[in-house]
Amino acid sequence: MANPLRAEVIRLYKNLLYLGREYPKGGEYFRDRLRAAFTKNKSVQEPEKIKEMIARGEYVAKELEALYYLRKYRAMKKQKTQSCLLVDGRPT
Repeated sequence: MANPLRAEVIRLYKNLLYLGREYPKGGEYFRDRLRAAFTKNKSVQEPEKIKEMIARGEYVAKELEALYYLRKYRAMKKQKTQSCLLVDGRPT
């Protein structure tokens, strides 16, 4: 496969695989779904179609990052709220 987009597809796969480690349903679940999606589309040869799929994968990566940031923010907010309750001794 001498496709010039091959490196970009591999980069996207590795990035998604890395992001999937913290997936709420588990890393194995995400990895299996990711592998199935890439395997299903491995026969696609048209560069335009491949570019569309890469764009979709990058969108998924951004959504995963947003999910993780939101989860982190909620955890920090919850921790801050609990510490305020401990300091004040009453709800604010």
